Amino acid sequence: MMNGMRPIGARGAFSPAVIIQRMMAALDRIPYGLIALAARVFPAAVFWQSGQTKVAGWHLKLSAIALFQNEYKLPLIDPTIAAYLSAFSEHLFPLLLVIGLATRFAALALLLMTAVIEIFVYPDAWPTHGVWATCFLLLIARGPGVCSLDHLIARRCKASAAASA
Repeated sequence: MMNGMRPIGARGAFSPAVIIQRMMAALDRIPYGLIALAARVFPAAVFWQSGQTKVAGWHLKLSAIALFQNEYKLPLIDPTIAAYLSAFSEHLFPLLLVIGLATRFAALALLLMTAVIEIFVYPDAWPTHGVWATCFLLLIARGPGVCSLDHLIARRCKASAAASA
């Protein structure tokens, strides 16, 4: 039976519930590898840029040490050691995240660094730190995705194990 120009049964295809279901199905098709890549690259860029402000070439800037002495004031660690550790960590772990090597370890290290920053340095920046922490927790829980050296290594190890079994 026709109702105007459309069959009566066809109007359900344009109902809000059907439209929402179709939108959700389309969003479910976003590959995890793409999500994981974004979760690796974008927070890595933030930490890398922060690390770059602490060094001139291969040398730690005196201003980085002053920052840890005068502004950050971390407990239980010498400001010079903290500045060196921070500059090193803000370069190594983002690099590992971007290439997807030892991703869970790098994400855990940056999550711990984020916690230190949140607790001792900038406690009012919790919304920003929460976003970083969410990316790191996703990577720790689900891994780096297919666009990573970790995935390539795991695939190669599985192939070797299968061949020798």
